[in-house]
Amino acid sequence: MNILLAPFIFFSAVPIVPFLLVYMIHYIWNGRRDRRKSLLLAVDVTTVFLILSVSALFKLIFASGFGFYLIVLLLLILGGLIGGAQNRMKGQVDVKRLVRAVWRLAFLAAGFAYIIFVIVGFFPYILGV
Repeated sequence: MNILLAPFIFFSAVPIVPFLLVYMIHYIWNGRRDRRKSLLLAVDVTTVFLILSVSALFKLIFASGFGFYLIVLLLLILGGLIGGAQNRMKGQVDVKRLVRAVWRLAFLAAGFAYIIFVIVGFFPYILGV
């Protein structure tokens, strides 16, 4: 079990590693043709690790286990807002596009939160404050 858990923990602690791995493997596998597809696949895979990492950093900084549930709540609210906008504009909701949009916006938000939480959490720890 530790053989499977150790890489997952490492990828969650340093989410840039799975991003680069997935991007490079997919880019080379496809014969260096489509950078956009490689980038989007790397974003989709890395989002899982970013969400887990941000929730762990939230727990470390705020001493609260509510971080993961807050992220899920925000994703559900975002999905409702985007779905409502789709329904208003087109008269129907395209679930595949909705999930993809929420997931990729989650990557942006979690990436930003990860950078902020690393700065807020680790610099005081290093400085001994």
